[in-house]
Amino acid sequence: MIKKIKYLIIIQFILIGCKTDDYTANSPNIIIIYTDDLGYGDVSAYGKGTLNTPNIDKLANEGIRFNNGYATSATCTPSRYGLLTGNYPWRKEGLKISTGGSLVIDTTEMTIPKLLKIKGYHTGIIGKWHLGLGLGDGSEGTGMIDYNSNIYPGPNQVGFDFSHIMADTQDRVPTVYIENGNVLNLDPNDPIEVNFFHQGINDDYGLPTGLKNPELTTMKWHHGHNGSIINGVPRIGFMRGGKSALWSDIDMADYFLKEATEYIKRNKNNPFFLFYSLQQPHVPRTPHPRFEGKSGMGPRGDVIVEADWCIGELYKTLDNEGLLDNTLIIFSSDNGPVLNDGYYDDAVEKLGDHTPSGGLRGGKYSLFEAGTKVPFISYWRGKINPGVSNELISQVDLLNSISSIIGSEFKSNDGIDLSDLLLRNNGKGRDHLVVEASTRTAFRKGDWVIIPPYDAPALNKNVNIELGNSNNFQLYNLEDDPSQKNNLAKIEKEKLKEIYNEFLKIRGDNFSNIESLILE
Repeated sequence: MIKKIKYLIIIQFILIGCKTDDYTANSPNIIIIYTDDLGYGDVSAYGKGTLNTPNIDKLANEGIRFNNGYATSATCTPSRYGLLTGNYPWRKEGLKISTGGSLVIDTTEMTIPKLLKIKGYHTGIIGKWHLGLGLGDGSEGTGMIDYNSNIYPGPNQVGFDFSHIMADTQDRVPTVYIENGNVLNLDPNDPIEVNFFHQGINDDYGLPTGLKNPELTTMKWHHGHNGSIINGVPRIGFMRGGKSALWSDIDMADYFLKEATEYIKRNKNNPFFLFYSLQQPHVPRTPHPRFEGKSGMGPRGDVIVEADWCIGELYKTLDNEGLLDNTLIIFSSDNGPVLNDGYYDDAVEKLGDHTPSGGLRGGKYSLFEAGTKVPFISYWRGKINPGVSNELISQVDLLNSISSIIGSEFKSNDGIDLSDLLLRNNGKGRDHLVVEASTRTAFRKGDWVIIPPYDAPALNKNVNIELGNSNNFQLYNLEDDPSQKNNLAKIEKEKLKEIYNEFLKIRGDNFSNIESLILE
């Protein structure tokens, strides 16, 4: 299997027709800063909320702030897949949030880091991964990943020369860091065992859990997060062993920042690509003590302030190393915001007047706008002039746009080359976009959004977010109704049919046959 994978990658390089050292002297370094669950209203440059993010604002105010920037999905694993591959995540059957699953990117697929490697870039990912590891048997949470030996395939097999990651998220086990496929600081005499299924009386390894021992927790779980207690925090799943490798939650932001700045310094003399994938403001929100109380909004606000500071420190490193004039920075979020996402942490109670969604409807997990409309910024000192764009752009377009910027001819099927928009705020953006949430899809065409009927809950009661599901068609005009309050499906029937037929051409015939999806 390993030989086959390597053979297919070599063939892929040949087919693209590029040498691995083929790059121009002017090729910019590229950094994608990717936050986790950060809402459209969480960045103060957008003028929607009350939280202050001065370092992100600097990128927005001195670069291009996109008011219609989208993730491809309202949840993390699919959106990360869409960004890195330039392909819609709903095309990969059953792709949802990964929990202990195998690698979801096929090692033969083109990715942004693979594309850049071909052009001579050194490529690295630091932070959250959440795209699965290993081959396993293709099923979720089976515990098939062996964390006690080199984990293969993973980020390094889809284009990253260097990877320093957490496997999934900080609310899931295993709570360890993995560098280039190896768990760091692991004692071979204390192997890691992981289990995500309730298979029997010993499924929790007989260790304390949030369900059995709430008195041992420093953070109370609200829903779902009642497995193994590590550092006082109950997690999703069960884990034992690996004591010497466990991370410190409150130090995670500093830890990943240190790795990112060291990566930049190591590779400053050659073009590099860094995917700096922050864990904030995903749960559990554990700001370092020096950030506690800084936002006045509880831990969620505090970790956003912490993330903003990290971005400022990364910026200082680029400046000190003389790299800002030749570094393209793209900032965004993997999906929209959520407040209570599994723990009681005052995110709801201390929100005050802040609006994480920026007044949009829905949030994480939702087909409504707040699920996928996110902060989206491009910055390159001295090359990108300050500006604001209302053009439609998606993270699925980044691969094709970067391909054009570095002089490659490779293009994905779903992405669009919007490099002129990213760099010069010139030209038109997308004319349409498909977004998804839990494999269900919605369609934006110009200012119109259509959400087909879905036989699924309208509300995620655990997180109190409208999901966009309904027994009826929904049609909204975002120019007049950005908060999606007025369903025009019964009034604008011809427009609904027109847009729906375009949607079907993209989704395919099978989509038109799903239950209740009939236009009368």
